[in-house]
Amino acid sequence: MYRHIQALQQVSRRTLSTSARRQVENKVPHKQKHFQEDNGIPIHLKGGASDAILYRATMTLTILGSAYVIYELVCAAFPKKKE
Repeated sequence: MYRHIQALQQVSRRTLSTSARRQVENKVPHKQKHFQEDNGIPIHLKGGASDAILYRATMTLTILGSAYVIYELVCAAFPKKKE
């Protein structure tokens, strides 16, 4: 039982020590500079084409959802007459 615990400790030490050695480039200053530029583009579209696509999809779904809610409210307000 003790061997299993000791082996687990060694594996956990190894993964922690090897992950700390990897250096990742800090992209935050570049992103901050890009998003703080005053170029007339709204902040929610400065990410590029993917932001524009997500924005348009969100607006389309919002409009369609609102129209459907209004339709259902009208249907509920004026129920069909039974013959």
